[in-house]
Amino acid sequence: MARVVHVVGNGDSASLYLKEQRKGLKLACNIPPFEMPDKYATMMVDFKMMDQLTVRWKKPGTMEGLEVPGQWILGFRPKKWMDERPNFYMAKAPQIREFYTDLPRYTWDSKKGENMGHGYTNLSCGHFAAHYAMNKLKADEVHLYGFDSVFDFNMTSYTDLVLESDRGLMNTQRLSGNWRPVWENMFKEFPSQKFIFHYWHNAFKVKTQDNVEVIVYNRKEKRDKPPAVDFNTLGQEG
Repeated sequence: MARVVHVVGNGDSASLYLKEQRKGLKLACNIPPFEMPDKYATMMVDFKMMDQLTVRWKKPGTMEGLEVPGQWILGFRPKKWMDERPNFYMAKAPQIREFYTDLPRYTWDSKKGENMGHGYTNLSCGHFAAHYAMNKLKADEVHLYGFDSVFDFNMTSYTDLVLESDRGLMNTQRLSGNWRPVWENMFKEFPSQKFIFHYWHNAFKVKTQDNVEVIVYNRKEKRDKPPAVDFNTLGQEG
């Protein structure tokens, strides 16, 4: 039986996950746009997420900061945050399933003057989750929801409603230019494992290969046809 992992990102199409019951292991990115009570873990890679979790820890019972329930899988930057704040680390240790700090070499381009630090910036939470699923969990196929930037110039993220991010035109172009090549190289890194995206069309904005597929959904929900109106008798009922 194939080992299946579902990764729920933060883009507008994340809701496609709810179209049917999904069997397999589930990973959420940062703050999913809906409840996922059966998730295996929440994936986090950013300092800003750690900062807001720390704020809530320091001010329990308030609306300040964030609370992320369930188990966590944390990247390099959250690990650094924890290492520098041992009291916070000890308080949250029961929630930490593991630290995953693998960083693919293709996440930064030395020809552009980039280094490993840029690699951690270029690796989005979605990349992080997909790589963990392929590399650590050895998934035969990973289903991806809410990855709109792979198909359209849409960098909208549900997390941005909770944590402020720069989504101006210049930064959006920079992010899309950095994120898309990471996908293309990840497809190559795991040629015998399937990446199955779920979206409203199949026009990829990245170069794909044989191990990349898309399940296409009808964006417009089907509605019952309204009854015909007889304008000759309209308003004369009763």
